[in-house]
Amino acid sequence: MPFTERTPRVSAARRLTRRAERDKTGRFLAEGANALECAVRLAESRSGLLHEVFVTERAGHRLAELLARAEELGARISPVTESAAAALSDTVTPQGVVALCALLDRDLAQALSGTPKLVAVLVGITDPGNAGTVLRVADAAGADAVLFAGDSVDPYNGKAVRSSAGSLFHLPIARSRSTPDVLAACTGAGLRLVAADAHATVDLDAAADTGLLAEPTAWLFGSEAHGLDPATSAAAELALRVPIYGAAESLNLGTAAAVCLYASARGQRAGMRARAAGSIA
Repeated sequence: MPFTERTPRVSAARRLTRRAERDKTGRFLAEGANALECAVRLAESRSGLLHEVFVTERAGHRLAELLARAEELGARISPVTESAAAALSDTVTPQGVVALCALLDRDLAQALSGTPKLVAVLVGITDPGNAGTVLRVADAAGADAVLFAGDSVDPYNGKAVRSSAGSLFHLPIARSRSTPDVLAACTGAGLRLVAADAHATVDLDAAADTGLLAEPTAWLFGSEAHGLDPATSAAAELALRVPIYGAAESLNLGTAAAVCLYASARGQRAGMRARAAGSIA
């Protein structure tokens, strides 16, 4: 018989909608077929990631092949009723499948290992939708890691996980309450600290023209309402703003992060092509 919302396993999983329970157990919920597929792919190289999959009969028929692969990787497949699936979801229209996964955190040294070229640092971001969007954008732009500093939102919040559209499983993620420690780790990894600041005197166009965006960069993003705190802004080597050509007052955090990260990605790739052409010549 499928589990109901009163089944102890479902009740225990439901408690993971609270951050305190996620931190206590080291687990989180990822809802939807896309999230499950991303979790399965990562579990193929990271044992112990995927613990259990709660799935309705309706979703089970549709995802039979993916569920079989999850079971092969050691996940328990637990049939649930539609009401149980709704209890595990915080969306208006539950998708009928929820994966129970281990937290993906790495320490700062692991997240910044190798020679990172592009990193997004979220400082004091409180909106989970913004956090998930920046994760997705950083993934798309080819960033090497996303770091959460200070009193930032939990990236395993249900809305953040959904907004990341699976990118949560693609990038190294590290969290630290100490913003100075995060910034020091970035500079120690050879990254220039660049603050995204709507009031900066220099804009992205000018930075691109002078080649500044070709260098390894850690972009610092503050909250949409208040921006970066003075101490973090002062620690940055450079502050840049996104140029506004029209009448809009500003951009939201996700859009601004997309523009900044893609500008760096383009600048770095242009620099690589120029160096390659020079070496051939």
